[in-house]
Amino acid sequence: MAIGGGGSWSIHGRPDVTSRYEVLGRAGSGAYADVYRGRRRSDGAAVALKEVHDAVSAQREADALLAVASESSHHVVALLDHFPGCDHDDDVLVLEWLPLDLAAVVRDGKRAGGVPAGQLKRWMLQVIEGVAACHRAGLVHRDLKPGNLLISEDGVLKVADFGQARFIQEQPSNEPEIPAAQEPERLTAADYLHEIDQVRAKSTYGDVDRMSLQDGNTSCLATCSTADIDDDPFRASYSYDAEEDMGDEESGAFTSCVGTRWFRAPELLYGSTNYGQEVDLWSLGCILAELLNMEPIFPGQSDIDQIGRIIGVLGNITEESFPGCSNLTDYNKIFFNKVEKPMGLEALLPSRSASEVSMIKRLLCYDPAKRAFASDLLSDPYFTEEPLPVPIAGLQVPTSKGEDDNDSEEEWGNYRDGNLDSDVDEFGSMDVTKTDKDFSIRF
Repeated sequence: MAIGGGGSWSIHGRPDVTSRYEVLGRAGSGAYADVYRGRRRSDGAAVALKEVHDAVSAQREADALLAVASESSHHVVALLDHFPGCDHDDDVLVLEWLPLDLAAVVRDGKRAGGVPAGQLKRWMLQVIEGVAACHRAGLVHRDLKPGNLLISEDGVLKVADFGQARFIQEQPSNEPEIPAAQEPERLTAADYLHEIDQVRAKSTYGDVDRMSLQDGNTSCLATCSTADIDDDPFRASYSYDAEEDMGDEESGAFTSCVGTRWFRAPELLYGSTNYGQEVDLWSLGCILAELLNMEPIFPGQSDIDQIGRIIGVLGNITEESFPGCSNLTDYNKIFFNKVEKPMGLEALLPSRSASEVSMIKRLLCYDPAKRAFASDLLSDPYFTEEPLPVPIAGLQVPTSKGEDDNDSEEEWGNYRDGNLDSDVDEFGSMDVTKTDKDFSIRF
């Protein structure tokens, strides 16, 4: 990916931008973009100025936002202006400023002992409506999570961060996209053993006993980092950067290395490059379940641990439960012992009603073809049961994301970074067997 030459604070040298927008200060910075708080000079409206260091990425994000705008949805962030780069300048996208996010709703709800049912339903409906608008526009977002669902001060929730979004028709490929920022690095046996050691220390499901990992692939397991959720507080409020593993999609190919691990669909974890909007539906299920539970439903510490957690709850991934799974890139490289008695979603949502669990089951299922469309969820019976969803004006909106005391901030930081404690039995002893071409690891 070509990185623009604008450099730090280059937006201040853009008279085409500064003549129309006052730059108030930097709000966040990343490898692919910088975001500034701004104010429109004509009417004083608050805006976000996103300086994108790659012209192709900027145009794709702008195209995605314009496509969704045609759906006239109130639940997708609005693109207000676009200043194309020239010479050494970067593209600047002007977006509406939304200071809050759904992660703050979960945080405050957890501290308060939950969110009232009527408010919970309204938050859910706003999320679903935003995702449905994206899908009607022919987009797959690929990075849905609470931190990318922004909220205005009056409680309107909007899907944001379209840096990884793609139009479905862009996907003809059998070859995965290759990150251009750096070449994919194949994990060695030692690298795999290190990751397994992390799983052994953190895993939730002691009955997932055996894994076999074969070297020599360049799928998500070989190229994605084991820390998708970083320690940047701004990323939990207004997304400004694409994942490091995003790459050049000139060929139209899709990559499995997208999204944030806790919300990543099983087919992506197994290296699929042939997918569509169904990966968003899995993420949507994880988000709605988190709203019900006030904590993430599958907080994996690594990609392997993520798969193990999912299997421990939903059961074994087989051709019966997921037709075509044996064709996934990494399906024959990672093996888990058969889970005789999976926990089931009911165990993860113990205090929730049957209708709530039923709605989550419509999304969190292995077979992508069986996941409910977002538009269909809007008429789910759950939303017609008492108490009914409150109007948006009746929502209790977090005042900010920066009012934590020290203890709470540490607690929320651990939640955000995936450092959740587990008191479940760890894996047992580990035996490693090496062959000429691969190795297997047994717990």
